[in-house]
Amino acid sequence: MFPPGLPGLALLLLRASVAAALLLESHGHRQALPGWIHAAAVLISLAVFAGYLTPIVAAAALAYHAAIWFAFDIDSVAVAITFSLDALALALLGPGAYSVDARRFGRRLVVLPPQ
Repeated sequence: MFPPGLPGLALLLLRASVAAALLLESHGHRQALPGWIHAAAVLISLAVFAGYLTPIVAAAALAYHAAIWFAFDIDSVAVAITFSLDALALALLGPGAYSVDARRFGRRLVVLPPQ
């Protein structure tokens, strides 16, 4: 669930990609969106990048991408689909070893009392 090494690094890069896409998309529509939606997008992107509750916030990022896609005239459908698929992949794969989730819910040493 929290792979270290190169797979963990790849998940870190995927988290950074999803967070950057969310920030860029929110910034691109900042005049048309209320301030609280822009603030929510910033908080979601920070949580995605840090790896905090990753499946939940990645699903929220996917919902945000879909809402922006349907609400506005998106020039490049391929880019919107790519952003959405990245968020979906992150929601399904999880955060990786280099995340807040790995620190909070990662492997633990279980010490059993002698019998």
